[in-house]
Amino acid sequence: MALSSALFDVMLDAGGAVATRVSLHTADPGVGGSSEVSGGSYARQTVTWSAASGGTLTNASSVEFDVPGGVTVTHVGLWNSAGTTFYGGIELSSPESFGAAGTYELTTLSLTLINA
Repeated sequence: MALSSALFDVMLDAGGAVATRVSLHTADPGVGGSSEVSGGSYARQTVTWSAASGGTLTNASSVEFDVPGGVTVTHVGLWNSAGTTFYGGIELSSPESFGAAGTYELTTLSLTLINA
């Protein structure tokens, strides 16, 4: 029996209510949030989510990070508001390299539950 996307929407909205901080990583963060970018003015940022629809949760607005030079960003991490609980990482569709310090704008971050 397949589950409805309406159930997935409820689950995703609950996840979005607790995963309110995002981070950048230079490699797969694994289960604990390792390989987080550091240095310069880098800091985790707050993310807000639109209401889930069709089994997908998407950020409501872009998130901007300061990134130090000499860094290649490969993953985004999800954290609770205090930054003490890591919920998981998402691989970027293509890595972003910074030869010099700059900004990274996370325009679209989508979480989708797949009904197998």
